[in-house]
Amino acid sequence: MSETVEYRKTAVTPRTGVNLRLIGFIAVVCLPVAWMTYTFIKLSVSSGIEQVGEYKQVDLKSMGNFPFDDAFDTEQTVPEVYRKLDGQKVLLIGRMYVDFTAEPTVDHFQLVYNIAVCCFNGPPKVQERVFVHVPAGSGKKMPVYADMTEVYGTLHVRAQREQGRVISLYDLDVEKMRPQR
Repeated sequence: MSETVEYRKTAVTPRTGVNLRLIGFIAVVCLPVAWMTYTFIKLSVSSGIEQVGEYKQVDLKSMGNFPFDDAFDTEQTVPEVYRKLDGQKVLLIGRMYVDFTAEPTVDHFQLVYNIAVCCFNGPPKVQERVFVHVPAGSGKKMPVYADMTEVYGTLHVRAQREQGRVISLYDLDVEKMRPQR
């Protein structure tokens, strides 16, 4: 009693149309790469400077990213694009570095790109920090913020020397500041 079973070969038609899963996968992989590429090109072309209202927002990391020998170099070593910011109103975003007091308000501090990122190899270099101060005679004090801070003011590019070494390259007369939004 043997039964024979017939098998029929059916033709498999190729799938037509768009594979949405593949498109979704490619988008998830490509979008972050495209965003990083755009950010890199934007910073390279603009040198990290962009107009925001009446202020020029300057990227602190870009502003300090050049070799500088504090014993021999002068402000002429600073790239021209940053030297041209001397006397202009700027917006800088960074972390406050206050090493001299535990008071909740101060009349001066240093602004660095990011203490956790920049300073694994010791303290920030002279070109990687901005000395921020309240203009003389104003009597104002600024609050100390633990997180990223937006600082608005007039930037000065000038090498200030002490005992033959440049101790300050950038300083800023602060107008206002607030925690970064």
